[in-house]
Amino acid sequence: MATGKKFHSLKGQLLLDGGQLVGSFFHHTVVLICQHDPEGAFGLVINRVSENKVGEVLVADLPEPLRESLVYVGGPVQSGALSYLHAGGLLPDANVMDGLKIGHSVDELVELSENMVEPAKIRVFAGYAGWSPGQLDDEMKRAAWISHPASLDLIFHADPQNLWSFVLKKKGWQYRLLADSPPDLSWN
Repeated sequence: MATGKKFHSLKGQLLLDGGQLVGSFFHHTVVLICQHDPEGAFGLVINRVSENKVGEVLVADLPEPLRESLVYVGGPVQSGALSYLHAGGLLPDANVMDGLKIGHSVDELVELSENMVEPAKIRVFAGYAGWSPGQLDDEMKRAAWISHPASLDLIFHADPQNLWSFVLKKKGWQYRLLADSPPDLSWN
């Protein structure tokens, strides 16, 4: 980089709406950053569940539990683009963080699901969140996002709709007021 400053990647971090994204797609979201380098960033919103089942959007031979699981809304970019997160056992090709892989191939998802013992460790996403070079860094400087280390427990949280407030409360008392804020501030 020309500035001489060392690049700080947020890959493997969760980004939470810091309270400045009211009225935007990202209001009260938790985004897992899957890739972040000087060329930009790519992430998936992990706390927005759609009403569509995987079996309704993918015509593939998938096991019943995966076909019946809900598709997550990964972000506002290319809503027809499908991705999946997979965790389990030793993953030598983990590409997001230890024990977690992102994939985009339906064929790989079918093969993976045939060999999975625990289908709950696969989440399918439609769309994604993307940032151009420097855009995410600028948003972080403006405190639009609050970062938090990702963990498999948080990524595959049993109650994704409440994940945003759950993580904020874990961060400490200084985030409690934000965590308890209503989705629509006019309710206050």
